[in-house]
Amino acid sequence: MRIIFLGAPGAGKGTQSEIVSEKFNIPAVSTGAIIRAAIKNGTAMGLAAKEYTDKGALVPDDVVIGIIRERLEQEDCKKGGYILDGFPRTVPQAKALDEMGIEIDAVISIEVPDEEIVERMSGRRVCEKCGATYHIVYNPSGDGSTCDKCGGGLTVRHDDTPEVVLDRLRVYHEQTEPLKEYYQKTGKLKLVRGQKVLADTTRLVFAALAEFFPEAAAADRG
Repeated sequence: MRIIFLGAPGAGKGTQSEIVSEKFNIPAVSTGAIIRAAIKNGTAMGLAAKEYTDKGALVPDDVVIGIIRERLEQEDCKKGGYILDGFPRTVPQAKALDEMGIEIDAVISIEVPDEEIVERMSGRRVCEKCGATYHIVYNPSGDGSTCDKCGGGLTVRHDDTPEVVLDRLRVYHEQTEPLKEYYQKTGKLKLVRGQKVLADTTRLVFAALAEFFPEAAAADRG
């Protein structure tokens, strides 16, 4: 079970990755996390990445993919599969995965209109103390200004302002959305309309996965 989740920022792909990861007990491989781990562990590719991060530069695709391959060769990924979260972001990155023999069974793209993305993300509020996340419409705190868990003040993250969200969406449409056409040609792509209720999106995700993995249908019922 080797899965990629695609979707615009704020579409909910990270949340769905975590749900599928927990349900099937397969690791969700986050690019940022494994780069940091490779650097910390001093792997060959981690040391290569460190040369760039120490200078504040972006880590090149070939190094990132090398780190991903190192991670996917670990026993937990070999045993039951994996979910790639946050990679690939471009068609050249997807082609590089193919060229390195990194196999993918299914690609799930969570589709949410731009205006809804802006509403979702600009309405998010984050606790300054504990990091709990709320939404002024879909998941408000008790009084709308303080955290229900710890009483900390709620704030808007810098990257959740409408201006920043729109810029991130522009980058997504230019660089990442073409991946849908790339994977459509392989027959591995399924589109899922993101719903406002989390459980509804999850149900649709498992229905899409069931077309590749029959056990996903039973997992959703369970």
